[in-house]
Amino acid sequence: MLTDTAIRKAKAQEKSYKLTDSNGLHLFVATTGVKIWRYRYYFGGKEKLLGLGQYPDVTLFEARRLRDDARTLIKNGIDPSAMKKLEKVIGRKQAEETFQVIAEEWHELTKPTWTDRHASDVLDTLRRDVFPLVGDMPIRSIDAPTVLGVLKIVEKRGAIETAKRLRQRMSSVFVYAISSGRADADPASIVKGALAPLKKGRQPAIITLDGVRQVLADVASTPSRGYTKLAIRLLALTAVRPGVLAETPWAELDAIDPSNPIWVIPAHRMKLKLHLKTEEAYDHHVPLSDQAVELITALKKVTGRFEFAFPNLRKPQKPMSENTMGYLLNRAGYHSRHVPHGFRSSFSSIMNEAFPHEEKIIELMLAHKPKDAVKAAYDRAEHMRRRRELYQIYADWILKGAPTASQLLMGPIKVLRGKLETGQGVPKIRRDRSAA
Repeated sequence: MLTDTAIRKAKAQEKSYKLTDSNGLHLFVATTGVKIWRYRYYFGGKEKLLGLGQYPDVTLFEARRLRDDARTLIKNGIDPSAMKKLEKVIGRKQAEETFQVIAEEWHELTKPTWTDRHASDVLDTLRRDVFPLVGDMPIRSIDAPTVLGVLKIVEKRGAIETAKRLRQRMSSVFVYAISSGRADADPASIVKGALAPLKKGRQPAIITLDGVRQVLADVASTPSRGYTKLAIRLLALTAVRPGVLAETPWAELDAIDPSNPIWVIPAHRMKLKLHLKTEEAYDHHVPLSDQAVELITALKKVTGRFEFAFPNLRKPQKPMSENTMGYLLNRAGYHSRHVPHGFRSSFSSIMNEAFPHEEKIIELMLAHKPKDAVKAAYDRAEHMRRRRELYQIYADWILKGAPTASQLLMGPIKVLRGKLETGQGVPKIRRDRSAA
């Protein structure tokens, strides 16, 4: 039998040779001096050799253990060489089956069921918060503590709701991997109860008439871009969703008939299930009050040359972020008291209290439509006159004593060297110098 001393003293010779240990184990010494452990055995009536590693990476003790493991496989009717090849294939396959690879595969398969915006949001959150941490890990190696660690990092920055959405998305990836035979468990489902609770309740909103008037007055006096103030006013007048308003193209507003001013928001821009976004019956019709028409006319002179009615300040070719309106409300003193989406609650509360028998029409004005598309189309036509009357009543109430849209545009926009600068604050179009 071999000893460590004999192995260390073994030197390269003109021809390769081997040093025998026991039970088929021997050390092969090449002419280069490289020493390799080999196990000689018989399987299926044929002699075979199984490489066990190179000395000194594999010690004499470890080589004997590997030989004994191979002998056990043979006793159980398994060829050790075939098993080694299989393990290499499986190991390589698992290494290629990382979380990111499978997540992107799942996203590509699922995105036809989503809107383009939601599909982009799902992938963006995974790329930002998950892939940098576990994207390169084989999906089978990711356990519950690892998933929880990823989500806790998101929670620490205050994004409680984002963490919960990420958990759901990660869980969907694991379930997809399980169904395709590339994972055995869904660790993201296990950690659900370990996440911080999400505060329930409606988004903060001022729901009294005097309160809404004060919000609009405070916004008017807060230094900001003029068209951002107009965005908040139009939001209050129409009660549309902030995201819909922020991404309004001029093509929609230019299509309004002056003799019958109705803003038609296509279904594909509304908050609807994907299969409803192509149904014309789910277009949202907003009969405009006199104040809304006056606002759009004033806004046209400021941003009419852009694609969007409310352009992004730094990238005018893109729409304003709805967060821009939220930041203005915060600066006006309404942090945690009133958010852009809150104007929908304001409208609903004030109008339902004043017109308790008009609940059905008010729901239509908020785009809370019946599930039946035919019924939705009928109600849209049937109540359009009354909806215009209610919008006008509400506009007269909330803008009583308020400055005109043109006056709002000339209010203070920012502090410059201790002085308030006034003006419309319109983004500049960057010209391509090469074209000059």
